[in-house]
Amino acid sequence: MTVLALDDVSHTFGGRVALDHLTLAVRPGRVTALVGLNGAGKTTALRALAGRLRPTRGVVRLLGHDPATLPADVATRFGHVVDTPLVYPELTVTENLRCAARLHGRSRRDAEAEASAAVGRTGLDPWRHARAGTLSMGNRQRLGIACATLHRPAALILDEPTSALDPQGVVLVRELVRGLADDGAAVLVSSHHLDEVARIADEIVVLHGGHDVGRLQPGGTDLEQRFFAMVLGADTAAAGAGATGTRTGDRA
Repeated sequence: MTVLALDDVSHTFGGRVALDHLTLAVRPGRVTALVGLNGAGKTTALRALAGRLRPTRGVVRLLGHDPATLPADVATRFGHVVDTPLVYPELTVTENLRCAARLHGRSRRDAEAEASAAVGRTGLDPWRHARAGTLSMGNRQRLGIACATLHRPAALILDEPTSALDPQGVVLVRELVRGLADDGAAVLVSSHHLDEVARIADEIVVLHGGHDVGRLQPGGTDLEQRFFAMVLGADTAAAGAGATGTRTGDRA
């Protein structure tokens, strides 16, 4: 079963194409990574899957539903951090986690236990009583990821999850993501860091100019070289198609 799906999805912002006929499927127990240069369309794809953007065309499905209108029981099986961590700055770390657990349908008692476990799992114990608004960027990111995952979601979307983290935080998030997938979650991660996603991903999808331009196998030592070869090949093909179109128009 496909848990996260984009089917022939396109989107434009004004005259700029952000996604161009993108099709993508993430199955249970798999970590799929989206990689690409700035403006490749990664965050736009994740926003569409999170229900925060309606694409210009195409079909988006999250756990079999339109993500913009998820039933409550389905929403409790989903977790995401897209753009910025969704935390309340006036609440403490523990209060944010309790709130997240309650929003995902947990009882008051279970929310307390899950918040405490999430604090330990993400290395936030020294800041458990600190207000989220006082945290460093890296610790806010840890907190956002903890809030998005403490209920063990069946579907998880993370946008650049390790971008602000120190090495310890990177390892903690890596273990968390891989553990969720090993327990059966479908995970979609976007990143600029090829070496990092290669440690957790089962599949790496290369986006460029809103297009899926190919797949990278996570193993191997020449991952970055293969990535840039794909991007260059896509640019070369696009330039050749444009030149052919121009020549055809001139003849006409």
